Amino acid sequence: MLNYDVVNHGFKSFISDNAETLDRVLEPLLSLSSTMVARFWSFLTTLTLFLSLTSTSHSQGHVFNFDSTCSSISSHLPIIFPNATNITSTLIPANTNLTFPNNDPSCNRPFQVVLTDTCRITMSIATSADSGIEFEAWFPRNWTGRFLSTGNGGLSGCIQYEDLAYTAALGFAAVGANNGHNGMSGAPFLNNPDVLEDFVYRSIHTGVLVGKNLTSTFYGHPHSKSYYLGCSTGGRQALKTVQNFPSDFDGVVAGAPAADFNHLIDWSGHFLEITGANDSSTFVPTEKWVTLVHPDVLSQCDEIDGVRDGIIEDPSLCHYDPSGLVCKDIDDEEGEEGEGEGEGENQTNTTQTTSCITQVQADMIKEVYKPFFINGELAYPRLQPGSEDLPVFFTGQQFIFTADWFRYVVYSDPSYDVNTLSEKDWALAEDLDPFNISTWKADLSAFRNRQGKLLTYHGQTDGLISPLNSERYYDRVAKTMGLTNQEQDEFYSFFRISGMGHCSGGVGAWEIGQTLAGSGNLANLDPESNVLTAMVRWVEQGVAPESVLGRKFVNDDSNEGVAFSRRHCKYPLRNTYDGVGDSTKPESWKCL
Repeated sequence: MLNYDVVNHGFKSFISDNAETLDRVLEPLLSLSSTMVARFWSFLTTLTLFLSLTSTSHSQGHVFNFDSTCSSISSHLPIIFPNATNITSTLIPANTNLTFPNNDPSCNRPFQVVLTDTCRITMSIATSADSGIEFEAWFPRNWTGRFLSTGNGGLSGCIQYEDLAYTAALGFAAVGANNGHNGMSGAPFLNNPDVLEDFVYRSIHTGVLVGKNLTSTFYGHPHSKSYYLGCSTGGRQALKTVQNFPSDFDGVVAGAPAADFNHLIDWSGHFLEITGANDSSTFVPTEKWVTLVHPDVLSQCDEIDGVRDGIIEDPSLCHYDPSGLVCKDIDDEEGEEGEGEGEGENQTNTTQTTSCITQVQADMIKEVYKPFFINGELAYPRLQPGSEDLPVFFTGQQFIFTADWFRYVVYSDPSYDVNTLSEKDWALAEDLDPFNISTWKADLSAFRNRQGKLLTYHGQTDGLISPLNSERYYDRVAKTMGLTNQEQDEFYSFFRISGMGHCSGGVGAWEIGQTLAGSGNLANLDPESNVLTAMVRWVEQGVAPESVLGRKFVNDDSNEGVAFSRRHCKYPLRNTYDGVGDSTKPESWKCL
């Protein structure tokens, strides 16, 4: 059941849109008793809420029929959208398992269960003579009057179908696009600045302009409020829109934003310099990061928050030292001596043990957790301890997004040796900054002045984008705009989600209503524990979120029930255990 607290704007809209009719209807009430009048108003309120959640809407006396409109609208759209081709509109019943045969396999989205009766509209939209986007609109039968755009991830041209399904089921007229190319590879950027421009900002903005017009055309009247939901690259797209197109959205939910993009790409690539290739004496295999280093990090830092539960509540307080893992005498490791020659610091990586590391490897691990500098200046904050159980940067090969970016954008050379990237390359990427992809503008006055609301969240064990960068951007906005925390929180709030990895998953209470991916579901619509409905309440009722109550499901499966819940605090407050209560209960933690 939908949370009526976040959809009650429909009552006011109904009154406003039907004032003359209501005058005629209400005149006889003057002779009724107060009890009868109260009953009538109760009925009218219920009726209004029902109308806002059903397929039949009234606009200027026209009765809207969802099914017939969906079947016929595609024939009318070429006139409205002359840059669009391949237009289709299809009625998709609830619980349909929708497949995407034309989707690139790298998108890893072969199907999606549609959760509510939906009119799916697809089209190809030209954004220039040499580029275009694949666009989809998922319009629900039970429309609430709200519009929402979804985002993307990585370097991808992959529509987030799970987010379309999720938000359409909540009654949003939801749209998404493929960022101007199909698949996860950056190869389409090669010598094609128009495709790159689509990726940086134009795909989202075009989708919003078309989507809002299409929403009004389909339902017969404009949307009431507009929203955005995205994570990672989707988070960067959110900030880009807030910075450059402040009127696109009333409320924006941005997870783990890939802001300061050029430095992020550089930072992601510099780990290969530190770890070395997999035949280097410094290299530590990925499985050892998971089975040896990560448990050691927890042994040193898990109880900083007062509870041993596998969750480092605030990794910023953790200053990990791997020295205790150094082998005392590698030749004494029973059954672990490898085929390589040498001992201690001179030992090659052909000698690997499962229970200890060399001093050279320990020194390398220390470097991994340091901030990233270019030419002596801080470029990007450190990788947080606790995130090493997802060792994507420690494979002995260049990180794929960094490799693609330098090959297809920075150097326009698919054969460029990305394994030798160094400080000069990092600096060049920053100077290039195509279409201002850095997304680092900190003056959000235009968005603030039109009463826009921005909510960001970031998992504290994110192994792809340092959560410290989200703190850094929040602080940068405050400094640039000269705001106190209280003033900034009037339009921009940031939540640190302990135990969450990249956008979702992890050992913590990471399910906060951000997506259907993983174990998210439609059962939790309480604004106290759902970032999207919290944003709706903030925009439409003026109630800002003070915390977010996250949930951890047993085996990350919502069907098995909730293992524990934990409240996540609004930055800069820190979640603090009271020292006596049940640590699995949110009331045992305070935001201080």
